[in-house]
Amino acid sequence: MPRVSILLPCRDAAPHLEAAIASLRGQTFDDFEVLALDDGSRDTTFAELFTWAQQDHRVRVMQTHGRGLVPALATGLSAARGEYVARMDADDIATPTRLEKQVALLDAEEDLAACGSLIEYFPEEVVQNGARRYADWINGLRDPDTIARDIFVECPVPHPTLVIRRSVLTAVGGYRDCGWPEDYDLMLRLWAAGYRIGKVPEVLLRWRESHDRLSRVDPRYAPEAFRRLKVHFLTRTLLAGREGAVVWGAGPVGKEFARELRRQGGRVVAFVDLDPRKLGQEIHGAPVIDPDEVDRHRGALAVAAVGQTGARAEIRADLAERGWVEMRDFCAVA
Repeated sequence: MPRVSILLPCRDAAPHLEAAIASLRGQTFDDFEVLALDDGSRDTTFAELFTWAQQDHRVRVMQTHGRGLVPALATGLSAARGEYVARMDADDIATPTRLEKQVALLDAEEDLAACGSLIEYFPEEVVQNGARRYADWINGLRDPDTIARDIFVECPVPHPTLVIRRSVLTAVGGYRDCGWPEDYDLMLRLWAAGYRIGKVPEVLLRWRESHDRLSRVDPRYAPEAFRRLKVHFLTRTLLAGREGAVVWGAGPVGKEFARELRRQGGRVVAFVDLDPRKLGQEIHGAPVIDPDEVDRHRGALAVAAVGQTGARAEIRADLAERGWVEMRDFCAVA
């Protein structure tokens, strides 16, 4: 039995598949199998995968006939035999020591359910400032505590870097399609179940950026889908048993988050804002208050929902100074 099963979903991946295959062939850790999942490709993807499988007995090609990413991943997982399951996208490039270092981390730290790594976007000429900021944020989350702390900001582990214990992935229900990001859904289920997730603090994956990436064009990865997902898990975890939420931020981000919270049956007891023009007003029936008034709502969960650069750190510092405990009394959602 191989120690690692690599799930490699592909659809019309021919332009970049050769480089992805070469990066897996070049791994210093070779005790793995590849479950190459061709999901209805109309180019030469299947032929290239078939040729690869003829040359390498570790590769199994499966067809999922255009049913979508989640069914393809579920098909691969059902056939996986490894102790660990690794994800890889067909247009990315793994560094030679990727599997070696991630397996070593999980072998050494048995309390970790899964691990990722740092990433580097490429090609440089198409990487825009938003992607660079995202890479800086996600690469700054390097240990289980900071990964858990930022779990409601965005998905804290780039999914193509994930290596997870197969027993854990199966225990939390594998992959599912709920109309929102399947990778983030998995991370939140792992966190909600109490599992710890780590990272190898090195760049082990080059993550290809393009304007037509699935996460750029599929409605399951739109901002409103992320909000639905966050609120779904918040109402079942940190908000459970609370009198409601104090939304820190009465701007567009905070208002949209509050709307989604109310759609899912949650209650907003107040908004916190620094703008004196907003103080004393009401939004959705909840008063806008000054930060100095937030302690009146100790029974609520404070959620930091301000999109400006640096705001998250300032709100964290303010609430911590008041004695609020992060991931118990407050969390960041933006």
